[in-house]
Amino acid sequence: MLADTEINIISVSEVSSLKVQIQEGHSDIEVIIKCPEVTDTVRKTEALLYGLEKRLACTKNGTTCFVDRRDVLYFESVDKRCWLYTADDVYEVSFKLYEAEELLAEAGFIRSSKSQILNIAEIKSLCPDFGGRIETVMNNGEKLIVSRQYAKILKERLGL
Repeated sequence: MLADTEINIISVSEVSSLKVQIQEGHSDIEVIIKCPEVTDTVRKTEALLYGLEKRLACTKNGTTCFVDRRDVLYFESVDKRCWLYTADDVYEVSFKLYEAEELLAEAGFIRSSKSQILNIAEIKSLCPDFGGRIETVMNNGEKLIVSRQYAKILKERLGL
């Protein structure tokens, strides 16, 4: 079975058309990106594709667990330890907050304060707050504050 889809991609620096073909009946999944030149958008698409199945190793009660990064609401640094929050649970991760930021930047995670990184795909709503800050409500109902320093970056990433 073959399915064709036309998708228009609009980014800050370029506008292009993307043709997607899905062919069933193969033993492996293969994605080939054909483009006139390798741009930032192409690199971000590549990084996104590679990251779709990545899980993060973390611990809870001394047990190592693996969490799909799409399930992560946010990361928070407390007392020099880094925590991963999902809709239902909290886990400790072995990496530092800045390492999470670097690792997950292309997957839609952004710094929201000195001690927090959030998954923009998990934002349900936002509301301006005092002093240029933004209050976000995550898909699980939890409220997080984006500091004034990072509010502009969040608005840009969301196209506001």
